[in-house]
Amino acid sequence: MAISVLDIRDTSAWPRLALPSRRAATSHGRLPLSALAAGVVAIVQAVGLLAVALQGLDGLLTASTRPGGPVVAMALLALAGWIVLSAGSGATLIDGSGRRMLIGVSVAELVLVGLVGVLATTTPLALPVALPLPGLLLLAAAVPVGKLLLAGAPSASAWVAAGPRVVESRPDPATAHRALATLTLGVIGLALGSLALLTPVEASAGTGETASTVVYQP
Repeated sequence: MAISVLDIRDTSAWPRLALPSRRAATSHGRLPLSALAAGVVAIVQAVGLLAVALQGLDGLLTASTRPGGPVVAMALLALAGWIVLSAGSGATLIDGSGRRMLIGVSVAELVLVGLVGVLATTTPLALPVALPLPGLLLLAAAVPVGKLLLAGAPSASAWVAAGPRVVESRPDPATAHRALATLTLGVIGLALGSLALLTPVEASAGTGETASTVVYQP
Protein backbone atom coordinates (compact mmCIF):
# COMPACT_ATOMS: atom_id res chain seq x y z
CA MET A 1 0.00 0.00 0.00
CA ALA A 2 1.39 3.41 -0.99
CA ILE A 3 2.16 5.65 1.96
CA SER A 4 2.97 8.87 0.07
CA VAL A 5 2.11 10.82 -3.08
CA LEU A 6 5.44 9.87 -4.63
CA ASP A 7 4.69 6.18 -4.22
CA ILE A 8 1.26 6.61 -5.86
CA ARG A 9 2.80 8.48 -8.79
CA ASP A 10 5.39 5.78 -9.31
CA THR A 11 2.80 3.00 -9.32
CA SER A 12 0.62 4.71 -11.99
CA ALA A 13 3.43 5.78 -14.35
CA TRP A 14 3.31 4.49 -17.93
CA PRO A 15 6.29 2.49 -19.13
CA ARG A 16 8.61 4.27 -21.49
CA LEU A 17 8.67 3.13 -25.09
CA ALA A 18 11.95 2.88 -26.94
CA LEU A 19 11.40 4.74 -30.23
CA PRO A 20 13.87 4.48 -33.08
CA SER A 21 15.88 7.60 -33.67
CA ARG A 22 15.28 9.68 -36.78
CA ARG A 23 18.88 9.44 -37.81
CA ALA A 24 18.83 5.64 -37.63
CA ALA A 25 15.55 5.44 -39.56
CA THR A 26 16.77 7.66 -42.40
CA SER A 27 20.33 6.42 -42.68
CA HIS A 28 21.46 5.48 -46.15
CA GLY A 29 24.15 3.23 -47.43
CA ARG A 30 25.98 3.58 -50.69
CA LEU A 31 24.04 4.38 -53.82
CA PRO A 32 23.41 1.07 -55.65
CA LEU A 33 24.74 0.71 -59.16
CA SER A 34 21.30 -0.14 -60.59
CA ALA A 35 19.70 3.08 -59.30
CA LEU A 36 22.67 5.13 -60.43
CA ALA A 37 22.65 3.57 -63.90
CA ALA A 38 18.90 4.06 -64.36
CA GLY A 39 19.12 7.69 -63.25
CA VAL A 40 22.10 8.44 -65.48
CA VAL A 41 20.38 6.83 -68.48
CA ALA A 42 17.28 8.96 -67.90
CA ILE A 43 19.31 12.17 -67.57
CA VAL A 44 21.44 11.41 -70.64
CA GLN A 45 18.25 10.65 -72.56
CA ALA A 46 16.88 14.06 -71.59
CA VAL A 47 20.07 15.75 -72.84
CA GLY A 48 19.86 13.81 -76.12
CA LEU A 49 16.23 14.77 -76.59
CA LEU A 50 17.12 18.41 -76.03
CA ALA A 51 19.90 18.25 -78.64
CA VAL A 52 17.63 16.55 -81.17
CA ALA A 53 14.88 19.09 -80.46
CA LEU A 54 17.18 22.06 -81.05
CA GLN A 55 18.49 20.59 -84.30
CA GLY A 56 15.01 19.66 -85.53
CA LEU A 57 13.57 23.04 -84.58
CA ASP A 58 16.14 24.84 -86.70
CA GLY A 59 15.27 22.73 -89.72
CA LEU A 60 11.54 23.03 -89.06
CA LEU A 61 11.48 26.81 -88.85
CA THR A 62 13.60 27.25 -91.98
CA ALA A 63 11.64 24.75 -94.10
CA SER A 64 9.46 26.05 -96.92
CA THR A 65 6.53 23.83 -95.96
CA ARG A 66 6.07 23.81 -92.20
CA PRO A 67 3.03 23.10 -90.04
CA GLY A 68 0.95 25.82 -88.48
CA GLY A 69 1.84 27.71 -85.34
CA PRO A 70 -0.50 25.81 -82.97
CA VAL A 71 0.88 22.46 -84.14
CA VAL A 72 4.47 23.61 -83.60
CA ALA A 73 3.58 25.01 -80.16
CA MET A 74 1.90 21.76 -79.07
CA ALA A 75 4.85 19.70 -80.32
CA LEU A 76 7.33 21.89 -78.47
CA LEU A 77 5.24 21.73 -75.29
CA ALA A 78 5.05 17.93 -75.42
CA LEU A 79 8.77 17.63 -76.12
CA ALA A 80 9.64 20.00 -73.28
CA GLY A 81 7.47 18.00 -70.89
CA TRP A 82 9.13 14.78 -72.03
CA ILE A 83 12.60 16.24 -71.40
CA VAL A 84 11.70 17.56 -67.95
CA LEU A 85 10.01 14.32 -66.87
CA SER A 86 12.90 12.20 -68.11
CA ALA A 87 15.54 14.23 -66.29
CA GLY A 88 13.39 14.63 -63.18
CA SER A 89 12.65 10.93 -62.94
CA GLY A 90 16.35 10.10 -63.11
CA ALA A 91 17.24 12.63 -60.43
CA THR A 92 14.38 11.41 -58.23
CA LEU A 93 15.60 7.82 -58.39
CA ILE A 94 19.19 8.79 -57.62
CA ASP A 95 18.00 10.84 -54.65
CA GLY A 96 15.92 7.92 -53.36
CA SER A 97 12.62 9.84 -53.38
CA GLY A 98 10.81 7.33 -55.59
CA ARG A 99 10.75 5.46 -58.86
CA ARG A 100 7.12 5.81 -59.95
CA MET A 101 7.91 8.73 -62.23
CA LEU A 102 10.68 6.84 -63.99
CA ILE A 103 8.50 3.76 -64.42
CA GLY A 104 5.60 5.86 -65.73
CA VAL A 105 7.81 7.71 -68.23
CA SER A 106 9.36 4.44 -69.43
CA VAL A 107 5.95 2.82 -69.95
CA ALA A 108 4.75 5.90 -71.86
CA GLU A 109 7.85 5.71 -74.05
CA LEU A 110 7.15 2.06 -74.85
CA VAL A 111 3.58 2.95 -75.78
CA LEU A 112 4.90 5.76 -78.01
CA VAL A 113 7.30 3.36 -79.74
CA GLY A 114 4.42 0.94 -80.36
CA LEU A 115 2.24 3.71 -81.80
CA VAL A 116 5.04 4.83 -84.10
CA GLY A 117 5.51 1.23 -85.28
CA VAL A 118 1.80 0.86 -86.04
CA LEU A 119 1.75 4.22 -87.82
CA ALA A 120 4.82 3.34 -89.87
CA THR A 121 3.15 0.21 -91.21
CA THR A 122 0.14 2.16 -92.48
CA THR A 123 1.71 5.39 -93.71
CA PRO A 124 5.18 5.94 -95.19
CA LEU A 125 7.48 7.78 -92.77
CA ALA A 126 10.90 9.28 -93.40
CA LEU A 127 13.38 7.48 -91.14
CA PRO A 128 16.01 9.71 -89.48
CA VAL A 129 18.81 7.15 -89.97
CA ALA A 130 19.62 4.58 -92.62
CA LEU A 131 18.29 1.59 -90.65
CA PRO A 132 15.35 -0.72 -91.30
CA LEU A 133 12.21 0.04 -89.33
CA PRO A 134 12.33 -3.05 -87.04
CA GLY A 135 15.91 -2.33 -86.02
CA LEU A 136 15.10 1.32 -85.35
CA LEU A 137 12.11 0.38 -83.20
CA LEU A 138 14.20 -2.10 -81.21
CA LEU A 139 16.84 0.55 -80.57
CA ALA A 140 14.19 3.02 -79.49
CA ALA A 141 12.57 0.48 -77.14
CA ALA A 142 15.90 -0.55 -75.61
CA VAL A 143 16.19 2.65 -73.56
CA PRO A 144 12.85 2.43 -71.69
CA VAL A 145 13.21 -1.34 -71.25
CA GLY A 146 16.67 -0.86 -69.76
CA LYS A 147 15.38 1.80 -67.38
CA LEU A 148 12.56 -0.48 -66.25
CA LEU A 149 14.93 -3.39 -65.63
CA LEU A 150 17.38 -1.25 -63.68
CA ALA A 151 14.67 0.49 -61.64
CA GLY A 152 13.06 -2.87 -60.80
CA ALA A 153 16.25 -4.38 -59.39
CA PRO A 154 16.12 -5.38 -55.70
CA SER A 155 18.92 -2.97 -54.80
CA ALA A 156 17.07 -0.05 -56.41
CA SER A 157 13.86 -1.03 -54.62
CA ALA A 158 15.68 -1.12 -51.28
CA TRP A 159 17.26 2.25 -52.02
CA VAL A 160 13.86 3.85 -52.67
CA ALA A 161 12.30 2.09 -49.67
CA ALA A 162 14.90 3.69 -47.38
CA GLY A 163 13.51 7.11 -48.29
CA PRO A 164 15.21 10.27 -49.53
CA ARG A 165 18.53 11.29 -48.13
CA VAL A 166 18.59 13.83 -45.30
CA VAL A 167 20.30 17.03 -46.43
CA GLU A 168 22.16 18.80 -43.66
CA SER A 169 21.42 22.50 -43.44
CA ARG A 170 24.48 24.72 -43.78
CA PRO A 171 24.75 28.39 -42.87
CA ASP A 172 24.62 30.93 -45.66
CA PRO A 173 28.22 31.98 -46.44
CA ALA A 174 27.05 35.50 -47.34
CA THR A 175 25.54 35.88 -43.88
CA ALA A 176 28.55 34.42 -42.11
CA HIS A 177 30.98 36.64 -44.06
CA ARG A 178 28.88 39.75 -44.65
CA ALA A 179 31.85 42.15 -44.62
CA LEU A 180 33.77 40.12 -47.20
CA ALA A 181 30.69 39.81 -49.43
CA THR A 182 30.08 43.59 -49.27
CA LEU A 183 33.74 44.31 -50.07
CA THR A 184 33.69 41.90 -53.02
CA LEU A 185 30.50 43.46 -54.40
CA GLY A 186 32.03 46.95 -54.07
CA VAL A 187 35.21 45.91 -55.89
CA ILE A 188 33.20 44.38 -58.74
CA GLY A 189 31.07 47.52 -59.00
CA LEU A 190 34.13 49.79 -59.08
CA ALA A 191 35.79 47.60 -61.72
CA LEU A 192 32.74 47.65 -63.96
CA GLY A 193 32.29 51.42 -63.49
CA SER A 194 35.94 52.10 -64.29
CA LEU A 195 35.71 49.91 -67.37
CA ALA A 196 32.64 51.80 -68.60
CA LEU A 197 34.26 55.21 -68.01
CA LEU A 198 37.75 54.51 -69.33
CA THR A 199 36.80 52.55 -72.43
CA PRO A 200 37.12 54.85 -75.49
CA VAL A 201 33.97 55.31 -77.55
CA GLU A 202 34.24 55.66 -81.31
CA ALA A 203 32.90 58.88 -82.74
CA SER A 204 29.56 58.37 -84.38
CA ALA A 205 28.77 59.65 -87.85
CA GLY A 206 27.38 63.19 -88.07
CA THR A 207 23.88 64.12 -89.12
CA GLY A 208 23.21 63.26 -92.71
CA GLU A 209 26.37 61.16 -92.98
CA THR A 210 26.44 57.44 -93.54
CA ALA A 211 28.90 55.30 -91.65
CA SER A 212 30.92 53.26 -94.09
CA THR A 213 31.15 49.54 -93.47
CA VAL A 214 33.60 48.83 -96.29
CA VAL A 215 36.95 47.51 -95.16
CA TYR A 216 39.86 48.42 -97.44
CA GLN A 217 42.74 46.00 -97.61
CA PRO A 218 46.09 46.73 -99.26
